[in-house]
Amino acid sequence: MNESETAIALSVQLLISGGLMLALTLTHSLGLIGVSKLLHLEPEVLKRRSLDMRAMITMSTLGTLLFVLHFLEILLFAIFYVVVGAVDRFESAIFYSAAAYSTLGLSFGSFPEEWRLIGAFEGLIGFILIGWSTAFMVGTMNRLRE
Repeated sequence: MNESETAIALSVQLLISGGLMLALTLTHSLGLIGVSKLLHLEPEVLKRRSLDMRAMITMSTLGTLLFVLHFLEILLFAIFYVVVGAVDRFESAIFYSAAAYSTLGLSFGSFPEEWRLIGAFEGLIGFILIGWSTAFMVGTMNRLRE
């Protein structure tokens, strides 16, 4: 691959990564809004609750729903990897995506070079979204304790 082809391939990966980042950020925003409405996590409602069994159930449900949201986001990347032919088996795509998203750091030896940068960006996106979910849970818990 010459320098021009390398620059084009890099540009394509960066554009796709940006698009996936936008899609996942939107998905996460909508997911947090949906979870908040489903569990009635409005600040004024939470302030009237106390730290009791109901609050523990709410927080457990919140954690479960956030896990499901993150899994859906991992699936979006996995579907992308299968569609572009980077991985031939869906199970392998989910494994690679989960490892990248969670910043586990496992490398996937046979992963095509032309898509590896997207896996690295998936790690950055996952790190940010997991942090966002953590902040959301901490904020919810703090409102319950007020």
